[in-house]
Amino acid sequence: MLKNVKYGLIGCGMMGQEHLRNVALIPGATVTAVYDPVPALAAIAAQMTGATIMPTMAALVTNPDVDALVIVSPNNLHIPQLREIAGLRTLPILVEKPLYTTEADAAWVAGFAASYKAPVWVAMEYRYMPPIAALRAEAQAATGGIRMLTIREHRFPFLQKIGDWNRFNANSGGTLVEKCCHFFDLMRLLLDSDPVRVMASAGQGVNHLDECYDGQTPDIWDHGYVLLDFASGARAMLELCMFAEGAEFQEEISAVGPLGKIECRVPGPGRFWPPHLGAPPTPQLIVSPRTPKGPSLREIPVDPTLLAAGDHNGSTFYQHQKFNAVVRGEGEVEVTLHDGALAVAIGLAAQESARTGQAITL
Repeated sequence: MLKNVKYGLIGCGMMGQEHLRNVALIPGATVTAVYDPVPALAAIAAQMTGATIMPTMAALVTNPDVDALVIVSPNNLHIPQLREIAGLRTLPILVEKPLYTTEADAAWVAGFAASYKAPVWVAMEYRYMPPIAALRAEAQAATGGIRMLTIREHRFPFLQKIGDWNRFNANSGGTLVEKCCHFFDLMRLLLDSDPVRVMASAGQGVNHLDECYDGQTPDIWDHGYVLLDFASGARAMLELCMFAEGAEFQEEISAVGPLGKIECRVPGPGRFWPPHLGAPPTPQLIVSPRTPKGPSLREIPVDPTLLAAGDHNGSTFYQHQKFNAVVRGEGEVEVTLHDGALAVAIGLAAQESARTGQAITL
């Protein structure tokens, strides 16, 4: 059983650097090797960690000084990289969402899940945000069983990424995959059920319309609604707007059942909060019973050290803490390849529904 875990990082951009800062907070965890095809990004990661820059991904994977892998590359590279890793060495892997980007990859993922003999954890950080974790812990008692679930995300546009890969559906899988697989995963988790039908209306209304890359205008969507019917009989809705960064809270989740309603409100990254407005808002949890009436609100503060380590309200740390335990043989994978694959399948169905105007049966 490992006591200390040595990581190899594949992909050293903005999110990769967030992973590095959070791994650094875990006792006994070190990043020993990094790889990125952009030398400047690899150099930043090496400077942050003291890790060795590897010339290729294969060199990183086969490095005997690596115990586990973290994949933080552009979305459309996840499957090619997992294929290459599977042919080189069997190591525990934490792979960023979305797990894949096209329906053609689904069969390979199923085969990989059945044949790969080391743990694979799909990074669904939103599960581990403290206010969302609190809502999950109290939802059954507060609602008596969720019958309606609404997730609203009003946030900033897609950020600039290396090579502008996130401006095009072909690279990202589309907004309802790239951005929203998190929310479809949360819906399955909170409802303990799978969707049977997806209906969506979405498009590109405001963002990136005046941008041009190699003669092409971005086609990534920036707003939409998705309605889902679940096998349990519950219903869920996602509302996404990516030109609403002026809001106080970025995510608002409400769950309602026969006994009452529970909500959480989650602010966006603190680095985007205007200093002249004072301290950034603190996450909130609100419980509203039907009888006796009387909503109660309490704040769910997040450790400032964890807020400083990334943009996801401390969730990246909690995720890594649990993955680290898995690598050491002391825990179980909580976000499986099956979970990651279903989140993408729902997102692809939502993309298709919005494109065709038809409900999609899963």
